[in-house]
Amino acid sequence: MKVDLTDIKALENREVEKRVPVDLVTFDSKLGKFPITKKEDVALHIRNEENKRLFVQGTTELTIEIPCDRCLEEVPTTFHIDINKEIPLEETPDVDEEKLEAKDYMLGFHLDLDRIIYDEVLVNWPMKVLCKEDCAGICKKCGKNLNHGTCDCEKTEPDPRMAVIQDVFKNFKEV
Repeated sequence: MKVDLTDIKALENREVEKRVPVDLVTFDSKLGKFPITKKEDVALHIRNEENKRLFVQGTTELTIEIPCDRCLEEVPTTFHIDINKEIPLEETPDVDEEKLEAKDYMLGFHLDLDRIIYDEVLVNWPMKVLCKEDCAGICKKCGKNLNHGTCDCEKTEPDPRMAVIQDVFKNFKEV
């Protein structure tokens, strides 16, 4: 969602409160496409400070369906997003990396709110997602979800480091 800031940038020291809907339908990253199943409007507070910088503050919540890392079932994961950005309006000779990043959120007189939300979700993405703490995962041979029951596959897997010794035992059984 692009938020028009023309009226805010026109008047010095102006403050505005807005509720803005989130346009994101999916969260697309290198990990894949994840559907956003629930989203709240962003409660924004934007302040123009002496036509030098904009302070953007806001909060929202998103629920994204992420597959469990063990069994691949969809897990609704809620992200509480707090936006607190300072966006410079004037060009300054001292280049700060954080201010350069904040400048990317502005497209002329519009604030790209979806990009801010995308970046916040990306930073807060969980390292591991589990459907439950004791998730059994899936069978390595047949692919059955072991949370729904056991499969008929052989459970004991020989240690591959012991393969040479197992071959010796097999040779003695044949004699």
